[in-house]
Amino acid sequence: MIILITIATLVSTFLGGLFALRFKDKLHLILGFSAGAVIGVAFFDLLPEALDLAGKNYQANTITSIAALGFIVYMVLDRVIFFHSHGTHEHENDNCSLNNRGILGAGSLSTHSFLDGMAIGLAFQVSSVVGAIVAVAVLVHDFSDGINTVNMILKNSGTRAQAFKWLSLDAIAPVLGIISTLFFSVPEQTLGIILAVFTGFFLYIGASDLLPESHHSHPTMWTTGATILGVVVLYTAIKLAGV
Repeated sequence: MIILITIATLVSTFLGGLFALRFKDKLHLILGFSAGAVIGVAFFDLLPEALDLAGKNYQANTITSIAALGFIVYMVLDRVIFFHSHGTHEHENDNCSLNNRGILGAGSLSTHSFLDGMAIGLAFQVSSVVGAIVAVAVLVHDFSDGINTVNMILKNSGTRAQAFKWLSLDAIAPVLGIISTLFFSVPEQTLGIILAVFTGFFLYIGASDLLPESHHSHPTMWTTGATILGVVVLYTAIKLAGV
């Protein structure tokens, strides 16, 4: 079963990314959907899972504070280290400066996918039933992970080839995560703290990056609808996965 799940995570992520590559001309709508999906993953998947895993050792306000710290850390990386500026032309001729932000975002998404794979592998160490439930929860948002990874590269002046490279990395990341759990284990509370940090990362990516870009020079009604759809789809999928 775990082999089939491993293949499914790879295929689901690839399908999402190829969708984003194929419909690049509708990128503003995909960005709007991605913003909602990323925010949905943070609120409905990562944060509840962090509270569940680390709740026995840490108070809820400590875990949410760590999520806030993750938001701040990502903001500092984004604005100070990578020198990104919305709406300016300062770096338009500097592909390295433009791509740094996309690489940071795609790298964060890929790392999250690796942790997803770890979560599947560790859950299967508990029991096949628990592993299957966690696997379903991961699969339902892998499609959006593929879309989000491609978008992070394309909207920061990356090429289709670069986007496909990062999509490939994001697709293989959960596979590597599953394999890694054959060699070590991570305490639940530690994994919970890691997920809390990534909650902050994803909230920043969705609210401060994807969402503003999706509204740039496009009708607000359609992009707002796409964002709401992204939230609703992720909420529904995660709830169904938990049934």
